[in-house]
Amino acid sequence: MVRELSRSEVAGAVERWLACFGKHSDGIHADQYLWHVFSYERFPSVRAEAAKAAYALHEAHEYVILSNDRDRGWVTDIRPAQCPLSDWFVFPPNLAWTMAFTHEDGWLGPFFARHPDHERLNAENAAQIRKARETASARLKGWA
Repeated sequence: MVRELSRSEVAGAVERWLACFGKHSDGIHADQYLWHVFSYERFPSVRAEAAKAAYALHEAHEYVILSNDRDRGWVTDIRPAQCPLSDWFVFPPNLAWTMAFTHEDGWLGPFFARHPDHERLNAENAAQIRKARETASARLKGWA
């Protein structure tokens, strides 16, 4: 974990996530489970093994992790595979994609969804990863 998010940062991240993936969440109890936008097919996603496979193919320089109860969040530089929470979300800060892990794993979820502008945003993520690797390599060589 790089850092824990403050309550206001968590609220902002949830607001941004909903603005992207939860625009059509009325009437589906998304107030209880944000991932209902996927299980009720209000936002296109893949689920189960297809979701896990898509998640494994996506990288970012940093990852935001949010609890479904919307009161906890973290930023990490390692794509998480596990979390002690039963319902949690992972996405890069630019929301190029999101992975929703659910307590219904195997029946409903997990879900993986792409931002409508996924290609451009994912290219930004790839550029950030390249830059971070180049910077790390330069530091190992003693360059400032």
